[in-house]
Amino acid sequence: MNNRARFSIGQLVHHRLFDYRGVIFDVDAVFQGTEEWYEKVAKSQPPKDRPWYHVLVDGAEHTTYVAERNLEPDLSEEAVDHPLIHQLFAGLESGCYLPTQGVN
Repeated sequence: MNNRARFSIGQLVHHRLFDYRGVIFDVDAVFQGTEEWYEKVAKSQPPKDRPWYHVLVDGAEHTTYVAERNLEPDLSEEAVDHPLIHQLFAGLESGCYLPTQGVN
């Protein structure tokens, strides 16, 4: 099976089911959460063997963990309002956030 991620770090996305925007800040090739979390939160039972994404949610302070099938590109090119945005990204350019360099 091809686990190539459809989205990349810094990309703006829209959640198909919950109608929120965000920016991807990490990608897992397959589901990395616990079985308990999956049973409790992933009600639509998205595939565990496909990529999952860590997303900073626009206009919120929390992050989400989202299956690839629940995301689509957000073509608005509008900035995401999140308290961690400046810690993880250097800026927004042509609708994509640029990761900061040398965060260690």
